[in-house]
Amino acid sequence: MTNLYYRYMNKPTGTLSSYYCISRSLVIIFLLSVWVSKDVLAQSDSVRLYKHDVSRTDSSADIWDVYYQFINTKGHRPAEWSQAGFHPSIFPELAYALQTGFAVGLNANLSFTSADPQQNVSVIYSTPQYTQYHQVIIPIVTNLWTKGNRYNIISDWRYYDYSADNFGLGDNSRADVNDRLFYSYLRLHQSVLRQIVPNFSVGIGYALDYHWRISEENSTPQLNDDFQRYGSSTRSVSSGPTFSVQYTNRRNPNNPQSGFFGSILFRPNLQWLGSDHNWQSVVADFRKYLPLSTNGRHILAFWSMNWLSFGSQAPYLDLPSTGWDTYSNLGRGYTQGRFRGRNLVYLETEYRTILLNNGLLGGVIFANMQTYSNYPNSNQFGRILPGGGVGLRVKVNKHSNLNLAIDYGIGIGGSQGLFLNLGEVF
Repeated sequence: MTNLYYRYMNKPTGTLSSYYCISRSLVIIFLLSVWVSKDVLAQSDSVRLYKHDVSRTDSSADIWDVYYQFINTKGHRPAEWSQAGFHPSIFPELAYALQTGFAVGLNANLSFTSADPQQNVSVIYSTPQYTQYHQVIIPIVTNLWTKGNRYNIISDWRYYDYSADNFGLGDNSRADVNDRLFYSYLRLHQSVLRQIVPNFSVGIGYALDYHWRISEENSTPQLNDDFQRYGSSTRSVSSGPTFSVQYTNRRNPNNPQSGFFGSILFRPNLQWLGSDHNWQSVVADFRKYLPLSTNGRHILAFWSMNWLSFGSQAPYLDLPSTGWDTYSNLGRGYTQGRFRGRNLVYLETEYRTILLNNGLLGGVIFANMQTYSNYPNSNQFGRILPGGGVGLRVKVNKHSNLNLAIDYGIGIGGSQGLFLNLGEVF
């Protein structure tokens, strides 16, 4: 496989205004943190993050039990690991993905537990990587709950020094193109939600997506020149407030056993906050988990996501696209960025089961479909793009009910690949 490399361009025009935009972003995020801290710090025990203990009868073994039973036979698992509190899962990673090639890095899931069965899970997730294609990927994603689920603090911060195959817009984009985009990317998404009634919250936040040093190497412009026709540039900024409503009675996002999650986020991107254009987006995310047995050994899960943009023209790299959701899980069976359009409708279902009585190994079967509005007609959706596959689950931490997900997915046009995730895909 040919190694790709970055070509750094001269400083683009507008860089100074971009620095001002980033500065404003940091100020807004700081003010949001101060706003929620006034309530959290007012309670003597609220600064601690909680979640309920999600251990189940079929989750009685994980990789640490295997380690102490067969490898470190003279050692023993610390007793405090089974208590409510902090449960870190951190290990080095050698991974492979279609969009990165081989990658080295860390895989970290920091979960917080509580003895209160009504307390939601709090999770900090990060997978910094350096890849075969000289990409630098540093994401930090948090889903934190204060005591009594009063506040939900959601963060998606990331820095990418990146390159990615560019297949164009719409459902008829070709897979045999030789077109690649190179760019640096800063994402700062921060929201704070306040519970109004049990399980229902509303909130505000701020979102910045800043791409710079954008360049294209396209050896097949006769097959795909959508980036140029859409309006190429060396930088783009999308900046604006966010308004959220959320209902959730799932207690553990690492591995939901039952319940429902629903979130609708509205984001107006505004020029006076540094955005290139005034445009808007809505992301509606719904997930349902149906236990098919009383012991949690069989679960049917459903995921629906509608990602819409409207108003003025959104930057090319901020359009809805395969694998560009918060956890990069949308569209198993296809490489990241395989399809892109102004609007996206996505559906997925997954059957989950336990393969061993001690819960160490599990398996899944999944199927999904995505459809995009065609370019340039943004109001007309194209064909359905199906995907599916099977997967293995390995229990990493039984006290946070955390699995390592190893999936093999296929799509149309010969698309296929291996997909790794720390925690369930949805």
